[in-house]
Amino acid sequence: MVFKRLLGSLGVGGPTVDTVLDPGAVLPGGALTGQVHLEGGGADFTIEQVSLDLVARVEAEHDGGEAEGTVSFGRFSVGGGFRLAAGERRSVPFSVTLPWETPVTELYGQNLGIVLGVRTELAVAAARDKGDLDPLAVRPLPAQEAVLEAFGRLGFGFRSADLEYGHIPGTGQQLPFYQEIELTPSPQYAHAVNEIEVTFLAGPAGLEVVLEADKRGGLFTGGHDSVMRFTVAHHDVAQRDWDAEVDSWVRRLVEHRPAHGSYSPGAYSPGAYGHDGHHAGHHGHEGHHGHGSGPGTGTAIAAGAAGLAVGVAGGLVAAEIVDEVGDFFEGDDEDGGDEG
Repeated sequence: MVFKRLLGSLGVGGPTVDTVLDPGAVLPGGALTGQVHLEGGGADFTIEQVSLDLVARVEAEHDGGEAEGTVSFGRFSVGGGFRLAAGERRSVPFSVTLPWETPVTELYGQNLGIVLGVRTELAVAAARDKGDLDPLAVRPLPAQEAVLEAFGRLGFGFRSADLEYGHIPGTGQQLPFYQEIELTPSPQYAHAVNEIEVTFLAGPAGLEVVLEADKRGGLFTGGHDSVMRFTVAHHDVAQRDWDAEVDSWVRRLVEHRPAHGSYSPGAYSPGAYGHDGHHAGHHGHEGHHGHGSGPGTGTAIAAGAAGLAVGVAGGLVAAEIVDEVGDFFEGDDEDGGDEG
């Protein structure tokens, strides 16, 4: 159980901890709230600190292959400096703000296979141990949802999602990893691309949307990757024709050629860059502020979700997701997982 290591470190009869997150998925940049429930052991203990650690299961390129590990992406002190009497029950309420780039774990209520957790640690009598690990559910911001909705309405389907360790050059990325949502192409673009990967880098003002196309080769050309970057303000969600906007992004991405020669990097100027250790040398980025007109989709979240929702809920990844999430949290109780 979750208390095995705690009891081993602090001695049998030490305090136990159980963290309960408030129900419902939270938003990136939003408040994560809940209670840490403590129960005293067979003697009085001084609880020096109660802290929460946000952790993610992340993939990283390693020796030509891929390895998985646990990466911390946020730590908060939520209490401490009190005496917990033998057998005493005490609750420590908390409200902490998630990083804006916190990955999305679900789409339209369906699990994407992204594994995030909240680990509770106690510092007691100069000993520190990991006492509890709880799954964290995160839903998309309105701007993220509007973009994904548009992909669904345009005929793109959900393939998979993962977290990649590394940094995307030319962006304002803050966390040590980024999320890729892999989409199957719509019939209109199936001849040109194998898949499109979407990465959202959210911030207080809006999103950077990084699109990567795995482009098919032609009769006289080989396949290659093309990357472009676009920006979306949070306040623009209801003012844009998202279908037209996203379709224009995809058209520009498909028509884009790898940049050659030198360039002067700017906030939104074209240039060549690569994901660290990932298709380096082929990528380009280009900023774009859209000016689409027409009905917004921010208030019609469910109506246009069918394309991607079917892909997520269609059982393509459901069984693997359940196994992966279960293994992560069960394995943590035994060995603490790998530290990234």
